[in-house]
Amino acid sequence: MKVVHLNTYEGNGGAGRACMRLSDALNSSGAESKVMVYFQFKESDKAGSFSKSPFQKAKAIFNILSERYLSKAVSKALKTPFSLQWFGRSVINHPAVKEADIIHLHWVNHGFLSPKFLAQLDELEKPIVWTFHDSNAFTGGCHVRYSCENYFKECGFCPLLKMSGEDDFSHKTWLRKKKAYSEMSCHIVAPSRWMADSVKLSSLMGSRKITVIPNTIETNVFKPYVKAEAKKILKINPDKFVLMSGFMPSKNDKHKGTSYLIDALNDLSTRPGIIKENIELVIFGNKDTTDMPEFPFKTTFLGTINNDEHLAKCYSAADVFITPSLEDNLPNTVMESLSCATPVVAFKTGGIPDMVRHLENGYLAEYQSSDDLATGIEWLYHEDNGPDIQKEARRTILTQFSESVIAEKHLLLYQSLLDLQPK
Repeated sequence: MKVVHLNTYEGNGGAGRACMRLSDALNSSGAESKVMVYFQFKESDKAGSFSKSPFQKAKAIFNILSERYLSKAVSKALKTPFSLQWFGRSVINHPAVKEADIIHLHWVNHGFLSPKFLAQLDELEKPIVWTFHDSNAFTGGCHVRYSCENYFKECGFCPLLKMSGEDDFSHKTWLRKKKAYSEMSCHIVAPSRWMADSVKLSSLMGSRKITVIPNTIETNVFKPYVKAEAKKILKINPDKFVLMSGFMPSKNDKHKGTSYLIDALNDLSTRPGIIKENIELVIFGNKDTTDMPEFPFKTTFLGTINNDEHLAKCYSAADVFITPSLEDNLPNTVMESLSCATPVVAFKTGGIPDMVRHLENGYLAEYQSSDDLATGIEWLYHEDNGPDIQKEARRTILTQFSESVIAEKHLLLYQSLLDLQPK
């Protein structure tokens, strides 16, 4: 069985990493899987590219930048991404696409597959599977919806746009998608139950067939290391209780919920029984630490980590991983942390409850409650049963998200779709 995965970038962002991980898992399970991307930041033998020649690369860069800057130009100054999807390119004549038995779409924005070129894929008469890594495919342009319910109908009156109204850019994009989707057959994969429920409510994709299959992770890479040894690697006292968090955007970044994390840490530091000197905060992912807020605990900034083995040791050094995200499909950082046997404290939102079991392998705080987020951290700080919670974190990933488990679910779906094809 030949499968081609289409994604805008190679290994960049959550969707890119999930796409690459799935392809590797499928290859290990006997399928012939290949990733094709719109643009590579550097040459790689892990994926093929639709933009090989200097002209193709220049055109891709033009499309990517035009899409990003024009979308920003029509949007309010909010940190919620919006895509116009005016730009795109055809891929139906590429050998990798023509030779595949299954076409598996992932994240195809930033000038790659506009609605017009998505519909064109149907001409190949092959099963099309589309994994939704965010909400854009079934909205009029936004990637993160929060409480907006306009996608239930035909979008319009978009709260993200500078010029919002009945026939605004979100409604126009919705109409273009509706036309394209009417010409396109595809089976949707939702990595989380939350995403599946959201799709079912949408006017664009609500009637489509949908299967919930989580993303996977390299369990032989993201694995537990001895905590005391991992802490020494980071030059942290092994007796310290280590809090870890991922990328830290500005305090005003709505999507990542940074302000809730800061409030929770400040709250935690004043609680009885919490000894501030015994706690250290570790943050990875930051390229710039010049505009960081003040934290109540000693803080170590690890910067961007490009080596997964070292990242696994960083997760292992932590006693708790904290993510204050307000809307996330199935965040890689949560899965990576659990795979390294580090419990997670997070809000009860998006697909996070599919991975974090409350008081078993982590703590699910009430949505947007900094107080409860602090309570989750405090629970792990005082919990005597820490080793068992850590073992449960690892067990969750091995039994439900490992490469073999997720590859098998995809192969069964692919085969069921091929069986429906005309003989």
